[in-house]
Amino acid sequence: MNTTLKLAILAGVLVGLFDVNAAEKVQSGPKGGRILEKTTPKAEFFVEKDRTASIHFYDAALKPVPAAEQSATAIADTKAGKQKVEFEKRGNALVSKTKLPEGDPFNVVVQLKQTADAKPQNFRFKLDTTTCGGCKLAEYACTCHE
Repeated sequence: MNTTLKLAILAGVLVGLFDVNAAEKVQSGPKGGRILEKTTPKAEFFVEKDRTASIHFYDAALKPVPAAEQSATAIADTKAGKQKVEFEKRGNALVSKTKLPEGDPFNVVVQLKQTADAKPQNFRFKLDTTTCGGCKLAEYACTCHE
């Protein structure tokens, strides 16, 4: 194998590692939840103390904006099976009609539509509500990756 080919392979591996780390970067919101990336307005997924979930919306400066036409559903994929969680508009946010299942961590897929006609956006992450020792946020919203 010549040196040029070895360098090209090494560069590809390094770029791949950089992209993986960039994809794992999480931003937390004002409530301490997880900002769902690339949404306008910004959407924050937050697990309440009673294990209901809420989605709050913010402008670019993270100032609250009321929920408008948005709609959401989530799929909780636990060891016991998948559970669909529906959201409804309450006040200025979307709030789950049912509680999230017990027994984290588990995978969750949040499907958010900005308008009734919009294409849904899917957000996948591991829901772990234990508190991170570094940033003191819930692990699903951890920003320090400790």
